[in-house]
Amino acid sequence: MQFSTRNIHKEAEFKATRSSGKGGQNVNKVSTKVEVRLNINDSSLLSEEEKEIIRKKLSTKISADGWLITNDQSSRSQLDNKKAAIAKLYKMLDKCFVVAKKRKATKPSKGSKEKRLQTKKIRSEIKAGRKLRAE
Repeated sequence: MQFSTRNIHKEAEFKATRSSGKGGQNVNKVSTKVEVRLNINDSSLLSEEEKEIIRKKLSTKISADGWLITNDQSSRSQLDNKKAAIAKLYKMLDKCFVVAKKRKATKPSKGSKEKRLQTKKIRSEIKAGRKLRAE
């Protein structure tokens, strides 16, 4: 299930701070950087299984208190940064629940085996030729 349909951002907390980097006076006086914090442990929209998957796969993004944290400061507008931070949160959660396909074991084809042996033989002859010239 995609998380953008669940309105998880309604459980999130938002915090605006001053951005770093270029921007002149705007950076010095306007809080445009937005941090989104979602408490995984207290979320009513997530099942226990989902919480456990999030804890495993996004462990580097979760604080010791159980807050999933992301931020954005790409724009000079706080509203744009808030939208971008929410989009990042949903993208992280969506990516977290993608199940990887199982790899099917295959054997090398007869042609690929022959090609590998042929290249090994050519390489061997080149090296043997060097040995004869050195003597």
